[in-house]
Amino acid sequence: MRLAAAVLTLALAASAAEARPIRFAAQAPQDGGLVLPLASEGDLATRGAVLDPAVRAAVARALASAKFEYKAGSSLSLRGLGGYDEILVLGAKPAEGNALTAVDLQNLGGQAARATAKAERPTAFVAAGLGDPAQAAVGAALGAYRFSADYRTKKPADRAEPQPLVVITPDAAAAQAAFERQGRALAEAVAFTRDLITEPANVIYPESFVERTRAAFKGVPGVTIEALDVPVMQKMGMNAILSVGMGSPRPPRLLLVTYKGPGAPERPVALTGKGITFDSGGTSLKPGSGMWKMKNDMSGAAAAIGAVLSLAKSGAPVHVVGVAALAENMPDGGAARPGDVIRAYNGKSIERLNTDAEGRIVLSDATAYVDSRFKPAAIVNLATLTGAVGTALGDDYAGLFSRHDGLAQQIEAASKATGEPVWRLPLHPSYAKDLESPIADIRDIAEGGGAAGAGIGAHFIGFFAEPETPWAHLDIASVAWIDRDQPTAPKGAQGYGVRLLDTFVRNFDGGQAARK
Repeated sequence: MRLAAAVLTLALAASAAEARPIRFAAQAPQDGGLVLPLASEGDLATRGAVLDPAVRAAVARALASAKFEYKAGSSLSLRGLGGYDEILVLGAKPAEGNALTAVDLQNLGGQAARATAKAERPTAFVAAGLGDPAQAAVGAALGAYRFSADYRTKKPADRAEPQPLVVITPDAAAAQAAFERQGRALAEAVAFTRDLITEPANVIYPESFVERTRAAFKGVPGVTIEALDVPVMQKMGMNAILSVGMGSPRPPRLLLVTYKGPGAPERPVALTGKGITFDSGGTSLKPGSGMWKMKNDMSGAAAAIGAVLSLAKSGAPVHVVGVAALAENMPDGGAARPGDVIRAYNGKSIERLNTDAEGRIVLSDATAYVDSRFKPAAIVNLATLTGAVGTALGDDYAGLFSRHDGLAQQIEAASKATGEPVWRLPLHPSYAKDLESPIADIRDIAEGGGAAGAGIGAHFIGFFAEPETPWAHLDIASVAWIDRDQPTAPKGAQGYGVRLLDTFVRNFDGGQAARK
């Protein structure tokens, strides 16, 4: 009989998100904090019209003295002017073209929120003439994120109640409505995803992931949630995901969240995510250094469910199913061994040479099941799958693989629109040869090494989707968790993929996706 190790018991449900209030107003106050996004010296005459003439002149002198270049990402903090605690000038020169994109606006909003996070009074962000002010508000909400749980006994000073950030725009009511219609749901979904990834693995494991999801979707119309447990998966022949979870006392789950909005098509888009809530490598044990970060090996599943949450809470007219293939990959006497042969849901056999290649294994069942049951218009996998993708692309891009050019082009378009970059990599026919097994239908890795690791992993997952099903795979291993702050996120879990998938599903074209 297996004895479960004693663990620290922590509250299942996170505390309510300590989100910074985002508001809108038509007129800027004359006190508190003020953020001025400027693309040129001339912008001060227009966007700086909210300032008293003497204060505006002082700002102009400071900009000239500092030789401020107005480049994106630059800033200049001025204090002691007028009644303001701080006037923060942000460089807003477009990186490309003459107009700020939605991504540029989100970055400006996020930069403003992060730079003024400790403000003791409300901060006004002057968005007049910049473009869509709701996008700046989305960026501010993303940039203001902080982990909703804190297990320290003594809370740090920066956990004080955050002061509002007020977006100043002539048509404040319309901007507020646009933000409430879609932007707030997106920001909340990204925060939900980041929270799941950041939580320690003794708090988030397959069963608690399911409960967190149920809580997040409570009361949201058009949503159906199913969680397949071990007896059900055994009966259905999902031996792939079961084999990954055999070494852990925390049993695996296959979570499905289906949302069908008003007027949505019958065939859904399926988003399947790798949900390894902790990855020790199993019997093929990882090195100990840095293993703590393997709590983020469920980032793909968290993002897939997060994207569905955003779509559902905003009432998008889409049909989508998010699938989280959840397991904890641990070593013990009952764990899978290198060399084991298992049979996946669709009957195909797998020779497992490396138990640390577990993500593709759980996704084989998830992909085959969703393809068979839903006959989806497209399947998009999302997974922290390989270190090889980081070797190829660094932490600047997720790797994109697809057999369907039309589908890949839609993902690339969504990537560009949301600032979550992808780079398409090849699926070479030689990968099939590399994964041939003498005793099974396919191996999980190429024997002997030297193969294209990211492409091999993608090919393996694609083997379990029907050839005619539009299918794509995103390897997010190098972008899911980063070690430096971004305008719209602190270092750590990024929630990468929620914005991309949200936009992709909203704009999905089934006819184009089927084109090879």
